[in-house]
Amino acid sequence: EPLPLPPRRRFPTVELRAEAFNGPTHVPVPSDGAFLKALLLELRLAEEQDFVEQRDTCTRIDRSSVRSVSTPAGELWPVLAFHKGGLVYACVPLVEGTLEPRPPLLTVTGLSQGLALLLGIADYVSPSRKNEAELNAKVGQLRNLLIQACPLGTPLNTNIRSLRGSLEDIQEMPADQDRPAWRSGAYRGKPQVSVCIAEKVKCMQYDQRDGVGTWQVYGAVNCKCDIEGSAPNVALSLSLPTNAPPLQDIVVHHCVTSVDPAMLLSTSAEPLHDSVYSGPYKFPFIPPSESFDLCYYTAQVPVPPILGCYQLVEEGSQIKIMVNLKLHESIKNSFEYCEARIPFFNRGPIAQLEYKVSYGQLDLSREKSLLVWVIGQKFPKSLEVSLTGAVSFGTAGKEHPTDFVCTGNTAYVKLYFRIPDFTLTGCYVDQHSVQIFVPGKPKITASRELISSDYYIWNSKAPAPMVYKPL
Repeated sequence: EPLPLPPRRRFPTVELRAEAFNGPTHVPVPSDGAFLKALLLELRLAEEQDFVEQRDTCTRIDRSSVRSVSTPAGELWPVLAFHKGGLVYACVPLVEGTLEPRPPLLTVTGLSQGLALLLGIADYVSPSRKNEAELNAKVGQLRNLLIQACPLGTPLNTNIRSLRGSLEDIQEMPADQDRPAWRSGAYRGKPQVSVCIAEKVKCMQYDQRDGVGTWQVYGAVNCKCDIEGSAPNVALSLSLPTNAPPLQDIVVHHCVTSVDPAMLLSTSAEPLHDSVYSGPYKFPFIPPSESFDLCYYTAQVPVPPILGCYQLVEEGSQIKIMVNLKLHESIKNSFEYCEARIPFFNRGPIAQLEYKVSYGQLDLSREKSLLVWVIGQKFPKSLEVSLTGAVSFGTAGKEHPTDFVCTGNTAYVKLYFRIPDFTLTGCYVDQHSVQIFVPGKPKITASRELISSDYYIWNSKAPAPMVYKPL
């Protein structure tokens, strides 16, 4: 059950702006008790679980955390709310315009700000939710922390963990008109900057003529800048090798002071053409005190790092499997870890296993429903590995794992790997390109990595469970 929270933090300045912007379509936020009751009913967390037509009709499909809450004054929209770990996190973002007709969600900038703030609060509160005393103490501090995070109701620092815990601390901080709101603390010491480019590759492979597969790459550039001064200026450039795919769908942190508009207009929703922005990707910014993600991006790479083929054939009570994996020659052959997991859910525990691997070792999970093929830190010189085997199963018990997808022929292999000091796009930070406009010689450290994310190879002996075209 959701825990009762203290009275909400209201911002009269935002409510006055909402009245001015929304005009006759404005719906006021009700009292604390009435809002909580209506919100719990909307989230299906209230005690009354009867059918509510407006909420439960089959013509309404919840596609996001943006809700419409019924109040005596009308429908309050948008209400951003989600239920996580026994707590309800909710806020009412400002819509800078009329509410009729409802504007598209992507045009309401307050939604992304509100979501970032709620996620920051959840990150601050969630680790303590099993310790009631600690949780109550943190929830009690939220009112003071929100004064710092949202002066006058505008989210300026959504990293709640980095904020000071009491009003006395705020009053003791010296006034500095040059300090931006997101620099919550002062650093003393030698200047140093750490940058890490983390790329994740998501992949679906079918090894079929009508569905070759799809793959997506998305990256994040994380920075930690320990620099003296109230508003230090830093400039950082991302570089790409010659003929590398350009970065697209770039989203920058609010501390970035200027950026080439062409960089932000390069989108993966359109086919690549000659006018696409290909760099340099330069970001001047005034860094927050804590670690932060400077930017996010995607890229359209021509091949996935590991090509795979998986075949599963049922012969009576026995299943025969064959897995082939090939590392592309352009990929750095140096892994922190690399393994392929082959689940056999919904079938009972593995009773008998015969197999042959060309490389690495094969382990059986404790519950005997999962094969773990540990390939290790390198592929062989041929860059190819293979596994063949025959599996038979015992009787499934109640404790045996089940899965709605991994049934019958809809079987898959899932890859897990991490390649340090490598990115699939080739994106890197030239340490000489990092400029810090403060006295002293700064220490610059730069790293990068490629990590698998939902990397599936489906059984090619069965129809692909889903096929979708890239945007």
